[in-house]
Parts: sequence; C-alpha cells; structure tokens
Amino acid sequence: MSFMDRIKGMLKGHEGMADKGIDKGGDYVDQRTGNKYRSQVDTGQDKVRDEFGTRPNRDNPPQS
Repeated sequence: MSFMDRIKGMLKGHEGMADKGIDKGGDYVDQRTGNKYRSQVDTGQDKVRDEFGTRPNRDNPPQS
C-alpha cells in the first residue's frame, strides 16, 4: 500500500475537513509570500484536491 493510498483511506468520509485544510494551507502560503505566488498556490491546491477527490464542485468551478 502506497503512502497516497493510506492518506486517501484516512480522508474517506472527511472530504470537507480535508478541503478546509487545503484552503488553510494555501492561505498560509499566500500570507507568508504576500500573494506573490498566488496562481501557483491555487494550481497546487487544485492538484491536491484532484488527487484526493475533495474538489467541491467539479462540474461547476467557481467563477472568479
């Protein structure tokens, strides 16, 4: 069993909490870097959400 499989197993049933954690982590990085790397952080957050299946609205992403 790979490390990613273990994490996915632990997150099963707690997708909402995982998504909040991803948001908090991204917000922390944005704060520490003065939003200098905001687009890269957002891309990273999206990739993590895709990997763990925690993206809230896959079919209808929010419009910015």
